[in-house]
Amino acid sequence: MRATNPWRVRDRAARRVPWRLAVASGVACLAVAASSHAASSHAASSHAASSPPVSSHAPPSSRAAARAQDSRASPPAGLSRGCDPAPSELAPGPRAARVRRWNADAFSAYERDDVSRALRLYRNAAAAGDASARYNVAVMRIRDETSWPAMGAAIRLLECSAGAGFAPAQYMLGSLIDDGRLLRGTPQAATGWFEKAAAQGHPDAMLELGVRYDLGRGAAQDDVRAAHWYERSADAGDVGAQYLIASMYEHGRGVPLDLDAALRWYGAAARQGDVAARGQARAIAERLARERAR
Repeated sequence: MRATNPWRVRDRAARRVPWRLAVASGVACLAVAASSHAASSHAASSHAASSPPVSSHAPPSSRAAARAQDSRASPPAGLSRGCDPAPSELAPGPRAARVRRWNADAFSAYERDDVSRALRLYRNAAAAGDASARYNVAVMRIRDETSWPAMGAAIRLLECSAGAGFAPAQYMLGSLIDDGRLLRGTPQAATGWFEKAAAQGHPDAMLELGVRYDLGRGAAQDDVRAAHWYERSADAGDVGAQYLIASMYEHGRGVPLDLDAALRWYGAAARQGDVAARGQARAIAERLARERAR
């Protein structure tokens, strides 16, 4: 008999708004594996720092203005090509520095609610082959902050970014496949993208992968793997994962029964404001005190 209620798992791991703009990668072409990994790790760490959702930065008036302007705009050269940038765009130098500047200026513009300028700059960087910019353009379109590009083109940009190894794009692609409204695919295909993002340390992807192994969705049910990914995500500071791995330690599911570890993780979740975790931590502490007083 399972000690963890699947509905509690879903509740604790309920997705936040998963699609935030990524901080500029600073790398012109993330098709290069090493550069892709470094940029993905940087974006994952910024994602874990509780940055606000994309929509909170752009009031309806800003989004409407951006949609009106972008519906008249023509795409920059390069966005209609395939995923791989031209060889001349791979070389470091002035072009790479220009892409870094586009990305940084675009993110600053977005923080100021200047959605039109942010999109224009991200489009330039995306046309140059930058994976983080391609992801950001896709985010803005899917969140309906702009009418450009067409939805199919936005999905293609997202796929290019994910294929280049950009962890936030991989997580978003898995989420869209799982949701099924914009992309169709099997639960196993979604799991595959979550695995790629989780392997790069993306906190939400690690939590999602733990849930999938916990509940047997898109992967064979496996308590050991579920506990592994919960703990990885908990280490990255995810409060839902902290609660879930605490429960695993409390009941000895996928890990040895360890009330001290359970108390530690419940306490970590409680310090982040999880009321239920606070109650669990208190109960575990009292139980340990009784056992040690014997």
